[in-house]
Amino acid sequence: MEARVSSGVLTKNQAPFLSPLQPRKGQSLRNLSALYNTKQAHQFSNASFQLSTISSCRSYGFRQAINMSGDHSCEFELSTLTALSPLDGRYWGKVKDLAPYMSEYGLIYFRVLVEIKWLLKLSQIPEVTEVPSFSAEAQSYLQGLIDRFSMDDALEVKQIERVTNHDVKAVEYFLKQKCQSHSEIAKVLEFFHFACTSEDINNLAHALMLKEAMTKVMFPTVDKLIEAICDMAKANASIPMLSRTHGQPASPTTLGKEMAIFAVRLSRERQEISQVEMMGKFAGAVGNYNAHLVAYPNINWPQIAEEFVNSLGLKFNPYVTQIETHDYMAKLYYAIIRFNNILIDFDRDIWGYISVGYFKQITKAGEIGSSTMPHKVNPIDFENSEGNLGKANEDLSYLSMKLPISRWQRDLTDSTVLRNMGGGLGHSLLAYKSALQGIAKLQVNEARLSEDLNQAWEVLAEPIQTVMRRYGVPEPYEKLKELTRGRAVTKESIREFIEGLELPKEAKTQLLKLTPHSYVGAAVELARTVDSTVNVINGTKVLETCS
Repeated sequence: MEARVSSGVLTKNQAPFLSPLQPRKGQSLRNLSALYNTKQAHQFSNASFQLSTISSCRSYGFRQAINMSGDHSCEFELSTLTALSPLDGRYWGKVKDLAPYMSEYGLIYFRVLVEIKWLLKLSQIPEVTEVPSFSAEAQSYLQGLIDRFSMDDALEVKQIERVTNHDVKAVEYFLKQKCQSHSEIAKVLEFFHFACTSEDINNLAHALMLKEAMTKVMFPTVDKLIEAICDMAKANASIPMLSRTHGQPASPTTLGKEMAIFAVRLSRERQEISQVEMMGKFAGAVGNYNAHLVAYPNINWPQIAEEFVNSLGLKFNPYVTQIETHDYMAKLYYAIIRFNNILIDFDRDIWGYISVGYFKQITKAGEIGSSTMPHKVNPIDFENSEGNLGKANEDLSYLSMKLPISRWQRDLTDSTVLRNMGGGLGHSLLAYKSALQGIAKLQVNEARLSEDLNQAWEVLAEPIQTVMRRYGVPEPYEKLKELTRGRAVTKESIREFIEGLELPKEAKTQLLKLTPHSYVGAAVELARTVDSTVNVINGTKVLETCS
């Protein structure tokens, strides 16, 4: 399957072009979900390391199970119970879709892809006569190594790495072994990894990992979340709600309009994230094509490198050291942090609305809210979302600050840090799914919303004093302040005040019709039309489900 993408810009509708998990023995698997639905498939977390199950611990008592000495280390083989990160343990089921792209397996897969694509590119350069154009059969064989790359292949690379102690060189040796029996390709085995430094391979692999993870996993979930909040906005567009500024009663709004604000804010950041161009370099040991030009001085290597990087759907970065500068990664992660911060704001607002009774939560049989208070129905989904967003932001913030910094032409500090890219995305994905789960449980309590409005007639002080200003009534603000500030205000006291004003009859009648329930301004229309605003932000009909 060729990597055909016209640009490095991420868009929701961009067709996926890479498939890291491949079928075995006749299975037709083109995506991860198909793999999970196949009974013969190994669980991703265990298969990649050929792990034993936790049943090996059953014959031991509690004291033996917690004994971490060398004699009992076998009891702590990696499983969902022994994983150090909860993403690989407790929450694995919710984040496993990222594994084909952000795992060690994903990194090896994309390295293999880059190495093979580079050999194919060399065969298309006329001046590189030592690598003639491959036959259709040879091209198909090489492409098959990508398309049918399996967990067993990844394990084989890891076995080679035990000898080489170099992960990229292990990929090169793996490919040479795979191709040495093919008479045509065997003649050019030494052109695998030709003129490359490890980071030529790695930086493209990392960019492709991010690109695919964002396109296939993160964006679809983000869009479901924005869609769900759009639906909340429209469904509750006409339900009046008492606003609170500084925690105190303020001019009424509608529940739907407050949800619309979050849908629009999140859409803006979603658009910013999608516009980050994934970049790549392919310029050799220090970014100057030194070895390339010694071997083939008459080839325009910068142009070749740009063509190659662009062919993978990435944006070419011509000014680099040994490594790609990672500035685009910082930009991407900061954009995700901004999105996450808005969602934290949403989570906390919903938490508060649940606390004051504006929302009820649909209960599920068998669930327990508190180990000691049987009545509790806690807003755990929004709390879980908020907590994971904070953890994600911490991880992404560190990546954003560290990755653009590298001593001189390169130090190795970025290498180990880049292996942690999946953490920030994983906690973000978990948070998005938790928020979606929480939204699905919400049930509006209109009676409670109405009760608060009925006890807040003082909020009509604003429109009354504004109309008084229009008609030249002296000291309108001061008069309403004297009537309402720190005093109990009722429907009767407000009506009595309005009746005593020297205003045109029409204006007075309009004020007398006002109630806290009806004084919502343009909130209803703003909520009802949120879909059009979201679509304008993200491009025409990007979120068709919100239209």
